[in-house]
Amino acid sequence: MCINLKLKLNKTEMMKKSTGLFILLGSMVSMTQISCNNANKDKQKEEVHNPASQTIPEEAKGLIGRWDITVDKDGKQAPSWLEVKLSGFNVLVGAFVSDAGSSRPVSHIKLNEGKFSFEIPPQWEGGEGVFTIQGELVGEELKGTIQTNKGSTFSFTGVKAPYLVRTGEVQWGEPVELFNGTDLTGWTTSSDDNQWIVTEGVLINQKAGANLITEQKYEDFKLLAEFRYAEGGNSGIYLRGRYEVQIEDSPKDRHPGPLYFGGVYGFLSPSELATLGPNEWNTYEITLRGRMITVVANGKTIINNQEIPGITGGALDSHEGEPGPIYLQGDHTGVEFRKITIIPAK
Repeated sequence: MCINLKLKLNKTEMMKKSTGLFILLGSMVSMTQISCNNANKDKQKEEVHNPASQTIPEEAKGLIGRWDITVDKDGKQAPSWLEVKLSGFNVLVGAFVSDAGSSRPVSHIKLNEGKFSFEIPPQWEGGEGVFTIQGELVGEELKGTIQTNKGSTFSFTGVKAPYLVRTGEVQWGEPVELFNGTDLTGWTTSSDDNQWIVTEGVLINQKAGANLITEQKYEDFKLLAEFRYAEGGNSGIYLRGRYEVQIEDSPKDRHPGPLYFGGVYGFLSPSELATLGPNEWNTYEITLRGRMITVVANGKTIINNQEIPGITGGALDSHEGEPGPIYLQGDHTGVEFRKITIIPAK
């Protein structure tokens, strides 16, 4: 009897202790859940990534955007382009296009007491060191200097780039043959080093020399071109004299890129390298409306209604809101054209 009583007491005590332990564990679990929930809420607050609701720092408001820049190079006006963007809460980043080469990323644009600055490495300019760009917002314009990696300093001014938005359905006019198959009527060269001739109905750039530019300027249009390049060839067609669609002997085993055949140089990559190769007649059908471009190469749409952010290297000027000519790049290698037709928008 005594043994059974003790056992009962032990069981009762054990049940009480177990019950107490369960209550304690339950409280701890509840507290942990509350703590975790609060931590998750705090984490969610910290990790809200919504660019549409970003608060732009007050001193950066006027600077953020795209800028058409004109550089004074010892009296010669050279075009450039700058984009300033907000990354995260307060870091400024961007992209820069010089008067030659392709768009270059800018990892950090410093802004202190209204003055901005950034550095970029050289590209096709060669040499060591960096380019240092400094400036400030004066009214609605940028003003500043560019110091090259070779020690030269040039001043620049910049204006906000236009959006070039088009609305409504486009109406196309009548086709105009830019190349008459006989001579260079309607064209002018960028320098006295003219290597362009016409032979048996084909427009030929014999070797690197002057670029060929239409006398007429255009705004929105379709451009049809039939062209041929040799092995290692490198040329391009500039739209409005500012946006280059690349012609290049690009290796077909590479991933498509903005520097290769069919790309908008430095900005837009084609979906594929649709070239027929060197020594073959290739075709482009290019539609440009505002900033929106479609490129059809040899019957394949490789860029479909994409926005061109800004001018490409080699542009004639940075006045993006104005009509401009068609120009054929002649300062790299030889290239041939047998048809160049433009259909302007009405």
